[in-house]
Amino acid sequence: MMRAESKQMKLSMGTWSFAFGPYAASPKSIPEIARRLASAGFDGIELSGYPPHVTLEAYPTSAARAELKTLLSDLGLGISGFSSDLGAANPTIPENRTAYLDIFRRLLELCHDLGSPMIRVDSVGAPGSIPDEDYHTAFHRLADLWRDCADAARQAHVLMAWEFEPGFLFNKPSEVIEMHELVGHPWFQILFDTAHAYMCGVVGARQHGKREILEGGVAEFIAKLHGSIGAVHVIDSDGTLVNDDTSTHLPIGEGHVPWPFLAPKLLSIPHIGWWCADLCFYEGAWEKIDDNLRAVRGLMAPAPIKR
Repeated sequence: MMRAESKQMKLSMGTWSFAFGPYAASPKSIPEIARRLASAGFDGIELSGYPPHVTLEAYPTSAARAELKTLLSDLGLGISGFSSDLGAANPTIPENRTAYLDIFRRLLELCHDLGSPMIRVDSVGAPGSIPDEDYHTAFHRLADLWRDCADAARQAHVLMAWEFEPGFLFNKPSEVIEMHELVGHPWFQILFDTAHAYMCGVVGARQHGKREILEGGVAEFIAKLHGSIGAVHVIDSDGTLVNDDTSTHLPIGEGHVPWPFLAPKLLSIPHIGWWCADLCFYEGAWEKIDDNLRAVRGLMAPAPIKR
């Protein structure tokens, strides 16, 4: 009996896991998180662009960004990506187009200064925030805007990755696929969060109109997005929402995601160098860092192959 060769994947963790929800009243600082992740054995960190972490206000200059980059480098941590906050300019509202592009370009400059290879975006608006008669138009308006953003991302050499989820507009599997096709730009890809994929593809949570689910679950979602996925967040789901809003994120093995079946399919996604662990809104995320790292590493263990 032989074992398949394992794909070399670097592991990071999102700093928002220690700033949102249970941590909102007393968020962990970036230096504190970085030291903790380095001591646990993570290869890198994924930076939150939401307060109080890596915002344009907190890191307004090249010097401030260089200082952060040096801190992470000295700890042996790479940067897997940057989660942008563009909530000040809802991109589905026509009047916000110029403001959105301006903020996005400024965030691209921040990413470039830090050496982040990826910038994560979302659709900002909540499900149900657009009337039925405007829904289709808003969808195409967002695609047009994101095409221009993707071209700016190309010039900055920073991949643009859309994280779909139940908490934001356009979260049906077919909408995710269509959005990627409509934008039609090689620097625009999909950020595939396994908890969100479970809630959107298996549960069909907070969708517009008729509920849409995939019989083949998360694995079918991956297959339908073949060639479209540019970033991966690996975390479990129990099929519930946090405060009826976004996906509950659980440590690996505590939810319903079929990891033995799914992990090889995640590893087979081309051109992915990082997996990011994400315990957003999870109480006890700080104490679960080491356990979750071991669990994610366990997913990378190649399965035996009989000859």
